[in-house]
Amino acid sequence: MYYVYLIQCEDKSIYTGITNNLERRFKEHKDKIGGHYTASHKVEKVVYTEKFGTKSEALRREIQIKGWKRNKKLALVNISKKAKLVLSEVEGSKVGAEKRNLI
Repeated sequence: MYYVYLIQCEDKSIYTGITNNLERRFKEHKDKIGGHYTASHKVEKVVYTEKFGTKSEALRREIQIKGWKRNKKLALVNISKKAKLVLSEVEGSKVGAEKRNLI
């Protein structure tokens, strides 16, 4: 499994990368051994990830996203956050309904 990820840096810049291990790669960035850009820009958090079955699929997506302007990358992050919120609300409704049926 491969991941394309976006990291927000302390200066609010966005770094795009690819990995097969998100935890390890983020730690490398935090420790300033994970790439030239993040060695000089303090990383804050992973703001977006996408999962791919092959490295070539992930590389194609990484190249695509790296070609985008900042506002388009932020729109992708915001769309993802909204989708997760809606999903959690739907799942919360299901859990609530299941609990009500148990009573």
